[in-house]
Amino acid sequence: MRHRLRQLTAAPHRLEGQRARNDTRAWVVKRRERTRQLIELGGLVAEAGLVELTDDDRAVLFGLMVEAAVTLRGDDSEHALTLWRRRGRRAFADNDAEL
Repeated sequence: MRHRLRQLTAAPHRLEGQRARNDTRAWVVKRRERTRQLIELGGLVAEAGLVELTDDDRAVLFGLMVEAAVTLRGDDSEHALTLWRRRGRRAFADNDAEL
């Protein structure tokens, strides 16, 4: 009896989830894209090892990103971008080689 009741309550939730995934209204699509981007960026922070290195200290992580933004607003931004791009590409390549 309990199993059947659980099935009956789960069915509307499944339908609601399916509708949400297939919703094509512009603001919903934009929100879904932004959510995906934020998840991917968070994954990069984790993949770089920053979560463990900072003991998951959000203030430190945010400070690192603010410092990077200050560097990019400075006179040496092109040099920093080139350096970071090379390091990032190397890290991606190393990560792909490990798989």
